[in-house]
Amino acid sequence: MGEYTSIICIYLAAISLLAIGMTLYDKRAAKKSAWRIKELTLLVVSLLGGSVAMFATMWIAHHKTKHLKFVVGIPVIIALQIAVIVYVWR
Repeated sequence: MGEYTSIICIYLAAISLLAIGMTLYDKRAAKKSAWRIKELTLLVVSLLGGSVAMFATMWIAHHKTKHLKFVVGIPVIIALQIAVIVYVWR
């Protein structure tokens, strides 16, 4: 498993940076009434591993914090990801 650790870390760093960038872009686009990122796309990026970064960015940037789909959905995704990690680890 040690050989895959660095690949997993690089992947999680990349997907986290993508999640942060997408959240900040969508926040800026919302202010300027510009093209927005679909909510489903943001949730898929969370599901693919960017959930912690997206959740933190949401609260720091005050973006999507009134949308129940995100306020509840992303913590549920995080909990599911933790459950999968614990299951695989054992």
